[in-house]
Amino acid sequence: MSFNLPANVILPVDRIDVRLNPASHPFERDNAEAIAAGWLEHQAGNPALFDGTMVLLSSLTYDGGVLAGVCHEVRYSTFLHWRRHPQTPGAHHAFAHAMPVSGDGALVAIRMAAHTLNAGKVYFAAGSFEPIDFVDGQVDMHRNMAREVMEETGLDLDAAVPEARHHLISTPGGVVIFRRYRFSQSADEIAAQVQAHIDTDPEPEISEAVLIRDASMQPVGMMSYMPALVGWHFARA
Repeated sequence: MSFNLPANVILPVDRIDVRLNPASHPFERDNAEAIAAGWLEHQAGNPALFDGTMVLLSSLTYDGGVLAGVCHEVRYSTFLHWRRHPQTPGAHHAFAHAMPVSGDGALVAIRMAAHTLNAGKVYFAAGSFEPIDFVDGQVDMHRNMAREVMEETGLDLDAAVPEARHHLISTPGGVVIFRRYRFSQSADEIAAQVQAHIDTDPEPEISEAVLIRDASMQPVGMMSYMPALVGWHFARA
């Protein structure tokens, strides 16, 4: 089991080969009692949490622009236990960020709703990989990004123009794999569309769209890795 990515460095990704192993993740197997106890604590603090399924990595390597890894289906409670012990050997988390870029050059981020685990945090609409994001055992990044962005914002990534290349940054909270998607609409038009989606959702995951128009903007609640992504974007806008 290996993880060789340098921390807090943005790297280009030309090919992604992350596969789903049907075997149980050793981290979930070896920590079953602690995971169950921790879940009871999380539920007591936030009864809205649901112990669904997602995936957790057992290996992830980067070599010559190729990102390769192996992951396993786990319960959400297992992920929450991993968040308390992120330095555990043989376990790591990765998630994908679509970076929506408006026709007038702004980035469109979101603020998470008060009932969510990341309440008040600002980042790009995203979610952990789930088993449904794998096609023939291999992760489909666009499938995951499009699903999460549509669920949270109502925006259709298939109506935007994606960049050919992904990039990544490895952080203590997980590996962020990101890709810019360019929309023709202005930032204000996209924000209005997102707000309309929030208004029609009985239990929205987000509270608002957050427009980032230049590299100096750092909204309250911005996730720690976000300034690096924002700076990278505007340096290459």
